[in-house]
Amino acid sequence: MACIRPLCLILAGFLGVASMSLPVGAEPAHAMAMYGEPALPQRFSALPYVNPDAPKGGMIRLAEPGGFDSLKPWVLKGNAAWGVGTHVVETLMYRTLDEPFTLYGLLAESMETSPDRRWVEFTLRPEARFSDGTPVTIEDVMWSYEVLGTQGHPRYHGAWAKVTKMEQTGERSIRFTFAEDDRELAMLMGLRPILKKAQWEGQDFSASGLEAPIGSGPYVVDQVDPGRMITFRRNPDYWGKDLPVNRGRNNLDVIRYDYFGDANAMFEAFKAGQVTVWRELSAHKWDGEYDFPLMTRGDAVKAEIPNGRPSGIMGLVMNTRNPLFADWRVRQAMIEAFNFRFINATLNGGKDRRITSYFANSGLAMQPGPAAGKVADLLEPFAADLPPGTLEGYTLPEGSDRVLDRTGLRRAIALLSEAGWTVQEGVLKNAEGRPFAFEILLNQSGTSMRTASETQQIADIYVQALRNLGMQVRITLLDAAQFVQRTNEFQFDMTWYERALSLSPGNEQLLYWGSDAADQPGSRNWMGMKSPAAEAVIAAMVNARSEADFTAAVQALDRILTAGRYVIPAGFSPVSRLAHAADLRYPAETTPLYGDWPGFMPELWWQEAEE
Repeated sequence: MACIRPLCLILAGFLGVASMSLPVGAEPAHAMAMYGEPALPQRFSALPYVNPDAPKGGMIRLAEPGGFDSLKPWVLKGNAAWGVGTHVVETLMYRTLDEPFTLYGLLAESMETSPDRRWVEFTLRPEARFSDGTPVTIEDVMWSYEVLGTQGHPRYHGAWAKVTKMEQTGERSIRFTFAEDDRELAMLMGLRPILKKAQWEGQDFSASGLEAPIGSGPYVVDQVDPGRMITFRRNPDYWGKDLPVNRGRNNLDVIRYDYFGDANAMFEAFKAGQVTVWRELSAHKWDGEYDFPLMTRGDAVKAEIPNGRPSGIMGLVMNTRNPLFADWRVRQAMIEAFNFRFINATLNGGKDRRITSYFANSGLAMQPGPAAGKVADLLEPFAADLPPGTLEGYTLPEGSDRVLDRTGLRRAIALLSEAGWTVQEGVLKNAEGRPFAFEILLNQSGTSMRTASETQQIADIYVQALRNLGMQVRITLLDAAQFVQRTNEFQFDMTWYERALSLSPGNEQLLYWGSDAADQPGSRNWMGMKSPAAEAVIAAMVNARSEADFTAAVQALDRILTAGRYVIPAGFSPVSRLAHAADLRYPAETTPLYGDWPGFMPELWWQEAEE
């Protein structure tokens, strides 16, 4: 992203983990882990990737594209300001950044589950408080889960539908019983935001709004200029500041997000010192365009931070709800016409890696060649309905150094012809004479991983190739609010798509790729895929009882997604390029696995006092 947004979208309490076990049978425990025991013992002193002695104080200023009109990130309506869900509100459990499958107690002091994982029970810490000083109660927890599961964003609905009973089992204890076998649900129940019932009860919770939420987290909303700026101030009376899980975290007194019309304005603000951290997405710019005064006089420095997360998927997604893209041969033709090699050389000097699958850059990625072993066993029952390449193996075209990949275009023409599309008087048409015409929708504010100018340049190069095939393509630029509205309603033919994925995929994958999500406004299933095979392997994933079974299920899903040819993949970088004010620091010697995800920046950063 051309701004510092902790990616994904992922992550405020709904990223999945596939399976789990407690360290001591079904006894109350301080943490949950997928396999075996959590890495940290009962009385650990601090998380291993923090600076436990980081000084408190100072300020960080971050940039965001577009604007906002709401402070409620838990509902579908409105465009919520970034940071409310991560700085102000807490969950029962804390998702560690160094163990893909481990949660440690935050609002909850302990948790336990049955051997078959059909229920989980949490016990609140007696000292847990909202920022107004009132205690966090089981009543708040129960209300939060029910209202989120019924009136909140659709991402909360799937797990809630699998809860058959929620009951208070003690003064500070709550138990969830599940309707089906789903070993991940015990962990998901620990990752829902806990809201203050008294603040929202009696209101239409599904409506957007600018009322500052009262949370139990380390920060409170301080100043709000709707659409332009929001600041969060560290709460000196934060109830959990001395917990081992919080030591070395939440160090900055003020976190400020400024909103800009586009990435160019954001970068200029960084160059002027008005923004103190900038994430550079272009390797070409990183190498050649950082000789401005802020850098040359040493007021800002460059850092490259590695990470071990999957590439996720980023590129142009085709909406299969449009009959134009319902045929896999057409989608493959669209991929053949996308000359990644030339685009990568033009934008990044050839330094980005191609996204070869949804879980590339990790051990969860599909392996080259035919499916084998457990992966093949999972896919074989659906073999008749899977696109070619799912079982046999699928690779992307290599592309050309020239602007037009003529070999790829010839393959595209052949595939289009098979699908019933031929060039007639210079225009690609089907047998009924309908032209192959569609719209590429772009966000003029850019995205979390690409600037608007980059997506526009990619689309422009691509459209040139498509017109050589006789296609009629137009590019439409929308402001952030319009873009969100249209993509939430799936009102597009093709658009820029980014989906961050973790090393612990689980139930959230149904929101991304499930059949129900294809018809649910606001879901992440922008391509509209409906695949029984995908749903079957996701079920295998969340009920896996060994690491090998889990990995096989994810690799099977990766094959279904990649060979489904829903997205025309772009490139990614396995390192994050951050330029930041010289007095800002982060624990560089112990960077966690998720090197720039939520929880790393700005949560682990601090500001050095002037000497």
